[in-house]
Amino acid sequence: MTTAPVFVHDSLTAVGRGAALLLEGPEGRHAVSVRRLRVGEAVVLTDGEGTGASGTVAAVEGKDRLTVEVGEVWHEPPPRPSITVVQALPKGDRGELAVETMTETGVDAITPWSAARCVTQWRGERGARSLAKWRATAREAGKQARRTRFPRVSAARTTREVAEWLAKEAAFAAVLHEGAEAPLATAPLPDAGELVLIVGPEGGVTPDELAAFTAAGATPYRLGPTVLRTSTAGTAAAALLMGRTGRWA
Repeated sequence: MTTAPVFVHDSLTAVGRGAALLLEGPEGRHAVSVRRLRVGEAVVLTDGEGTGASGTVAAVEGKDRLTVEVGEVWHEPPPRPSITVVQALPKGDRGELAVETMTETGVDAITPWSAARCVTQWRGERGARSLAKWRATAREAGKQARRTRFPRVSAARTTREVAEWLAKEAAFAAVLHEGAEAPLATAPLPDAGELVLIVGPEGGVTPDELAAFTAAGATPYRLGPTVLRTSTAGTAAAALLMGRTGRWA
């Protein structure tokens, strides 16, 4: 059985059964010209903020307009506990790879981190383009994974900004570090609040960065006997927490 394709629609909060919703613009173009949907076919809509709607295609107009008759609407509350990954900026397209797989895994928020040993640094227009790519990747991966709540991708933060945020917001914070003695698999976890995973760059977290994060309440943990690349460590660690917290139960 083929699952219904997912598209983003920004106005779902006040929609009820039987409503007619117009899908246009890039999403409508993808539905009509790429997926070639026809009248009577099933679709799923989401606003990316927790609301979803299922329905069927009622009409197709031109190459980029499609009307959906809504059958069911639902709202998913934010998952608890929430999981945020602070991701050091990888080089090349590995940043988008990290965002894609973390989104598929179920991460709730992603914070780009300008670590000292990052080869790539986001500045000016390049930084704005890179952030836009990460956000677009999270959106598309969220659709592919059939999520109704997409991960938030914040603007890039410095080490000082990450440390200040940790001290105020994190219920649990782990710095993934190959030299740590304690395994993340046995770390004591709170039942609620924000769980934060800090993933360093390929060159590793500097002693000063580690000191700043531990002073803010974070603890160094190792994942296992192997060293993962920065683009995969966050996904592996998030999957471990998904299992331990019951979010994958």
